[in-house]
Amino acid sequence: MRLPQSWLTEVLRAGAPDAAPSTEEIDAGFVRVGFEIEDVEPFPVITGPLVIGRVEAIEELTEFKKPIRFCQVAVGEHAPRDIVCGARNFAVGDLVVVALPGAVLPGDFAIATRKTYGKTSDGMICSVTELGIGNDHSGILVLSPGTAEPGADAREVLGLVDTAIEVNVTPDRGYAFSMRGLGRELASAFETPYIDDGLPGAPLPAAVERTPWPVAIDDDSKATRYTARVLTGVDATASSPWWIAKRLMVAGIRPISAIVDITNYVMIELGQPLHAFDADKVTGTVRVRAAAAGETLVTLDGVTRTLDPEDIVIADDSGAIALAGVMGGAATEVTDATTTILLESANFDQVRVFRTGKRHKLSSEAAKRFERLVDPEITAVASDRAAALIVEYAGGQVAGELSDVRVATPPTPPIEIDPGLPDATAGVVYPIGTTAARLLEVGCTVEGESPLSVTPPSWRPDLRQRADLVEEVLRLEGLEDIPAVVPRATGGTGLTAAQRRRRAIGVGLATDGFVEVLPYPFLPTDVFDTWGLPDDDVRRKTVSVLNPLESDRPLLNTTLLPGLMEMAARNIARGRRDLALYTIGQVVVAGDQGPTVPALDVTRRPSEAEQAALDASLPDQPLHVGVLLTGLREPAGPLGGGRAADAYDAFEAARQIGRAAGVELTLVAAEYLPWHPGRCARLEVDGVVVGHAGELHPAVLERTGLPARLCAVEIDVDALPLRQNLPSPQVSAFPAVLQDVNVVVAQDVAAQDVQDALVAGAGELLESIALFDVFVGEQVGEGNKSLTFALTFRASDRTLTEDEGSEAKMAAVAHAGEVVGARLR
Repeated sequence: MRLPQSWLTEVLRAGAPDAAPSTEEIDAGFVRVGFEIEDVEPFPVITGPLVIGRVEAIEELTEFKKPIRFCQVAVGEHAPRDIVCGARNFAVGDLVVVALPGAVLPGDFAIATRKTYGKTSDGMICSVTELGIGNDHSGILVLSPGTAEPGADAREVLGLVDTAIEVNVTPDRGYAFSMRGLGRELASAFETPYIDDGLPGAPLPAAVERTPWPVAIDDDSKATRYTARVLTGVDATASSPWWIAKRLMVAGIRPISAIVDITNYVMIELGQPLHAFDADKVTGTVRVRAAAAGETLVTLDGVTRTLDPEDIVIADDSGAIALAGVMGGAATEVTDATTTILLESANFDQVRVFRTGKRHKLSSEAAKRFERLVDPEITAVASDRAAALIVEYAGGQVAGELSDVRVATPPTPPIEIDPGLPDATAGVVYPIGTTAARLLEVGCTVEGESPLSVTPPSWRPDLRQRADLVEEVLRLEGLEDIPAVVPRATGGTGLTAAQRRRRAIGVGLATDGFVEVLPYPFLPTDVFDTWGLPDDDVRRKTVSVLNPLESDRPLLNTTLLPGLMEMAARNIARGRRDLALYTIGQVVVAGDQGPTVPALDVTRRPSEAEQAALDASLPDQPLHVGVLLTGLREPAGPLGGGRAADAYDAFEAARQIGRAAGVELTLVAAEYLPWHPGRCARLEVDGVVVGHAGELHPAVLERTGLPARLCAVEIDVDALPLRQNLPSPQVSAFPAVLQDVNVVVAQDVAAQDVQDALVAGAGELLESIALFDVFVGEQVGEGNKSLTFALTFRASDRTLTEDEGSEAKMAAVAHAGEVVGARLR
């Protein structure tokens, strides 16, 4: 919202005659009440003689390629000046602005006497663009008769010593899209009384008897109010007074004619859009209704528009004549020949106006205000104000009473608030009565003492609850005065066991060189078909989002792998081929949750039963951890060419997750898509399956465009037992006996099974066991493999001998031979 500083000052002086704030003070005042200033632009400085002139004579010079006029202009005490001008929008007797020789216009444009087109031009007749106060260079600035006498200083007459101030109005404060709204805020900032010209008063009397124009509102339009007023005998060619034209130009609106300019001016002044129809082109009842399917309308921009039933139109007996709240129709446009106008002031549904504008790619100042809600109580006031100005500056008379049709709407319910609530919220003690006083400034009706019963004004639909009223009080008292106090942490137990486990898993993986990523939690509909999952796979039980961010990703994830695979593909496409990624996040699995809960009343807290129903309706959302590896696990360097990641790295990552969670994972060979059936391990804890790890299936990788031998892990963290492993450490002062054992088993025997058998047979002296080599070759026979384990034996009460260690090792081998057919190599 862009306004001249002089207008803002005028509003302040209505309540405080001595008010004379500077630009900096106005800027600070708006900021103090919560408005951001986008721009402060002083009017350009014009030096030298700039005066009002009256055109005395015009000679048309026709011998040139374009029309040129040689004018005599009276400039007061100075002798009449001969001035050459190419504009044609002025006539003899018009008042214009003249820059005499010696003047310097914006852009460092110096005016001097010069010879042009065979004549001597002793000055320049100026347009608003040349004066630096607008962008309209289509013609000369012509002032209304009686504005000033020739020779008067144009800077004073036109108010060229001024500043344009642009205020950023957020969408939730539609009332501030007007001088009425911003003036109230500025008055609050300067703590001066505000004189509200938008309050309903005595109706404008009619000068001519006439039957009110018939108007109607259809229910399907959702409009709440429509008024129409007839003015006869108007001069549609009349120009606006300079003070209106100036304010419109600063606001970015080009002056056109008195009638159009006044409707725009009242919209800026009071926030109520208006529209003027040529009444002689309107037939029958003016009706607000929904457009008929396929109905057409030629709008003021000359475009023929095919309407949608969702569009709201203003119609007469001939059909649609305007798009309600957006743009008028060409068929009823006010022209120079118009003598009778029908002045519309209405209140339309904000959603319908917004959708109509978007549908037809139309944006207008009127639509911007209707989209943010317009005060329904100002409709008739704005019509009276505009009609009075039109009569004053475009002639004519008010004919008949105002036609005013309203749709009954429920009254705004009062809001009860404790007067001390703003103090408690901000942690500041305000003087007694502050809450009531500030809410009265806003325009609320305040009754009672404790609690206060507050009824928001009609122009503040954003005030709906106690929190909104608290915000208004704190905003007007000054948000910058609220002290910033760091809250003191209350005593507690710190992180929960589940939180500590999650953090430990992340830290453990990061320590092992994995990088955390945050994939999108949405899945495309065909991801599981690409994997080839069977129809009854639990991961296909997805939950669809009604309004997804992307139309091709409407499903919530039931597994973390698709997101990790997409991130891997994106990194590989950008040249990053060696990846070790992990993510920890929730998945959503549709199960046997309760029925969908209908929308709840948001004005109160849900009851316990409603809360229970909400909880029961939610799908299961377990916490998972996912890991993905591809490329080199050990980078190439001077000592070698590096090592590619394989299934064993995935197995070790799974074991690392288990160690961080305080559990021991058992790896069992398994077949589970999208993993490779021969290189996949099922992860178990106490016989319960908690995840899978290994190399992904080559066919899946090929269909998804990922490199071969890509490995992954996914574990249901919530399925892991939550254990508090806080044993006292057992430290032995006696040395350990280290033994290596190399056994041969069939290739289809899992290494984990061999290790479990060795542990069971080694007895209590075994402290640790680790597999450190696997060998397949002719030396161990076809169909066999050699596994080498490092065994550590230790006693807590004595020093073990090598013989005791060897005896325990052989007992372990013997037991493994019985269980898995292992033999010592």
